[in-house]
Order: sequence, then C-alpha cells, then structure tokens
Amino acid sequence: MNEAAVSLDELRWDERGLLPAVAQDAQSGQVLMVAWMNRAALDLTCQTGLVHFWSRSRQSLWLKGESSGHFLRLCELRVDCDADTLLLRVNPAGPACHTGAASCFYRKLESIC
Repeated sequence: MNEAAVSLDELRWDERGLLPAVAQDAQSGQVLMVAWMNRAALDLTCQTGLVHFWSRSRQSLWLKGESSGHFLRLCELRVDCDADTLLLRVNPAGPACHTGAASCFYRKLESIC
C-alpha cells in the first residue's frame, strides 16, 4: 500500500475545531495517551517538535511535560484514513501518564468479554 500525504486542509476537525490525538512510543509501539489537538496545538507541535495539546477542561493549550519534565518529542505525525484522528509517534522523556505510569492505559476493564 502506498503512503499518501494529507494536507492540513484535508483534516476533518470536529465542531469544536478539535481532533483526537493518539501518542504512541515510536520505539516500542506502546500507546501512551490520547488527548485533543486544535490547529494551534498542531502548529506548535510541528514548529517546536514537542507535543502540545488542547485542554478541553481548562480551555487552553498545554505543552505535555511542561510541569513534569516528561516531554513527548515528535518523531512522526500520521493521519487516519478518515483524516479525523492523528497518530503522534513520539520519544517520551519519562512516563506519559500523570499518575507516573508509562502509559495512561495501564488498567484493565473488568472481564466483560
């Protein structure tokens, strides 16, 4: 399958101007976290190489790792087939989760399937 480039104009932002962004460890492939990006967060991420997100609760931009020092350095940015979700392949400088866990996905749902 050929890799196709997607332009910024093709991204399908939601009604709030946001896209879900999945942060994945570029080395291990482990999913680290999921957050939201608006155009400003995406622009800052591309300009600085450090991942920025949009906080829906605070209604503001945030640099991942700004308070903890656990920055996410962008290696590669991918877009899903519908152009409505971003995959950020990153090199983490420490745990991604605010709890101190390497990934935010460290808990299992009780057996339902």
